[in-house]
Amino acid sequence: MNQRIYVDNAATTKVNPQVLEAMLPYLGGTYGNPSSIYAEGREAKTAVETARAQVATAIGAEPNEIYFTGSGSEADNWAIRSVARSLKEKGNHIITTAVEHHAVLHTCQSLEKEGFEVTYLPVDAYGRVSAEDVKAAIKDTTVLITVMFANNEIGTLMPISQIGAVAKEAGVLFHTDAVQAIGMVPIDVKTMNIDLLSLTGHKFHGPKGSGALYVRKGVKLNSFITGGAQERGRRAGTENVPGIVGLGKAIELATADIPKKAAYLTQLRDRYISKILEQVPYAQLNGHPEERLPGNANISFSFIEGEGLLLFLDMKGISASSGSACTSGSLDPSHVLLAIGRKHEEAHGSLRCSFDMENTIEDVDAIVAAVSEIVARLRAMSPLYETFLKENK
Repeated sequence: MNQRIYVDNAATTKVNPQVLEAMLPYLGGTYGNPSSIYAEGREAKTAVETARAQVATAIGAEPNEIYFTGSGSEADNWAIRSVARSLKEKGNHIITTAVEHHAVLHTCQSLEKEGFEVTYLPVDAYGRVSAEDVKAAIKDTTVLITVMFANNEIGTLMPISQIGAVAKEAGVLFHTDAVQAIGMVPIDVKTMNIDLLSLTGHKFHGPKGSGALYVRKGVKLNSFITGGAQERGRRAGTENVPGIVGLGKAIELATADIPKKAAYLTQLRDRYISKILEQVPYAQLNGHPEERLPGNANISFSFIEGEGLLLFLDMKGISASSGSACTSGSLDPSHVLLAIGRKHEEAHGSLRCSFDMENTIEDVDAIVAAVSEIVARLRAMSPLYETFLKENK
């Protein structure tokens, strides 16, 4: 295989050439500080505000509801901590799910040490939480509901509009981590009743180190970093102008024709899933078969270790993942796979392929052939598999 096949786009994406082109002037000649009043500063300020409008348009928000951050994780931290602390006199209860990204889970766990009560709702076998369960968990002391838009590991889409309606009816603020969903599914924060939303550029062909937090007008947002008047006094520090410009251009491109993109990625995804399940025994799809991100396919293979599968795929020129990029160095089984009922050994044998528009049908078929061969090879070395076959003759 001469050219590598990259199918780990849920971890990060390649910067779009048009995005890089938009960024380049602000890495060189146009280097002014947006806080400065002279010409170079005003030019940088204009670029930042243009990007703010691009982000707002992409999610149905207003420009003054967008705050730039350094990452999606920062946006999650800011949203959850700010709401919890600013509403502490009203209540101390937060509702989330057991399958959130660690940027949400660890933030909630740290708030528990400050005296907050957190309900971690279970999910069904597909990784979905129901709006009814969210509604049943609401108390008089509930100040925030935070449920991810789409799961980063298994691709399952949450019923965001229904949860938003529940939150609005109860008068509780609703935050969603939409890091994986931007550019993949249509998002309108107003019609979906989303009060706060986190996103990051490098998941949709923007630069790393660029993110944003949407905060509905009227929601109190505490300062996250103090020391300057940037981001309307709520996040100090000279703006990352090239990164912000890149984020704005990337989100504009990513949301330009979502139905066309989704149709193509769904075709690749479904071809991969059907061929793997057809050709490899003792394999099972993780996540909802239909209510999932168009490019995400996560499959568990019994009797193998995912790490070995990844290493052999890498040797064949294929880049994939065993789960969340933020925990790929951990030997612990995925908390998401455990939450949907997978056994430890099944969770350890998972493979996530996240496809992009640059991937082809030929890529899919090459991955299927490689995975089939490697899984068979790994199982041939597994005493557990040998015992299983003997016991199930």
